[in-house]
Amino acid sequence: MTENPFDMPGKDINWCPGCGNYKVLDAVKGALHELDIDRKNLVMVSGIGQAAKMPQYINAHMFNGLHGRALPVAMGVKLSNRNLVVIAESGDGCMYGEGGNHFLHAIRRNYDITVIIHDNMVYGLTKGQASPTSQMGMKTPVQVNGVMLEPFNPIAVALALDAPFIARASIGDTDETKEIIKQAIQFKGCSIVDVFQPCVIFNKQNTYKWFKENTYYLPEDYDPADRKHAFEKAIETEKLPLGVLYRQDGRELYEDLLAIPDTPAYEHKVSEEAFEKLLAEYR
Repeated sequence: MTENPFDMPGKDINWCPGCGNYKVLDAVKGALHELDIDRKNLVMVSGIGQAAKMPQYINAHMFNGLHGRALPVAMGVKLSNRNLVVIAESGDGCMYGEGGNHFLHAIRRNYDITVIIHDNMVYGLTKGQASPTSQMGMKTPVQVNGVMLEPFNPIAVALALDAPFIARASIGDTDETKEIIKQAIQFKGCSIVDVFQPCVIFNKQNTYKWFKENTYYLPEDYDPADRKHAFEKAIETEKLPLGVLYRQDGRELYEDLLAIPDTPAYEHKVSEEAFEKLLAEYR
C-alpha cells in the first residue's frame, strides 16, 4: 500500500479507544491522499473540542483556534491565498453552538472552503452535557431529566440558506464517508459535510449500532439538484438520510465578488504613497 504523506507515524493520539474521531481522521487522510492534494497547499483549521484535535494528527499546515471560531479563521486563510485547499473541521458543539453565527454567514457568503462537522450529539471534551444536536429525552450529567429541546437540524438550516453543497455521512462506513469528503473537497464553493460519529464514553444512546439502524443511503437515482426534495429528506426523523443531499454547481464565490487576485496576499506590493495614506487613516 502506498504511504500516505498525511500520516504522522509515532504521533500520540489523545482520543478514547473506540472513538469515532479515529475513523473520521482515516477518512479525511484517505480522501486527501487519493485526491493527490499537495500537503504544502493544505490548511486544516479547527476550534476547540475532541474533534478539533484532528488537525494536530495530519501532516499539513494547521491552525487550532478558539471555541466556535474555526470558520472565520478558515475564511481569512482563503481570502489571503486562494490557491490553498482550506478545510475547517470541529465538533457539533463548536460548529453549531458557539460557532453557529459563523456557520450561517460562511454559507451566505459562499467561500471556497470545506466544512466537516464531527456530529456525536454531545459535548465530549467537557464531559458529556447536551450539544445542539442531542436528541430529546437524552439524559446527561447536566440535563438530568433529559434534553427538552428539539435538536438543531444543520441540513435543513444549510438548505434554507441555499448552501451549494450539503452532505451527511456516518463514520461506521469509512469508505463511503471518504468518498463524500472527496466530493466536498473538489467542489468549488462552501461544502458542508455533517459526519455522524459516536462518542463511546459520554453518549451511550447514539452508538455505532444506533447510527447503523437509524440511517439509510440515498438511492442512486436521487437528484441532488432538487432543493425541494432535499428539504423533504432533511426533515425526516424516522431514519436519517446519508449521502450528498444537495448540490448546486456554478455559484459565484465570495472571493470573486471581492475580486481577490490569485496571487497570495504576501506577494502583493503596496506603493509608498498608498502605505503612507493607510498610516494617516490610523493616526
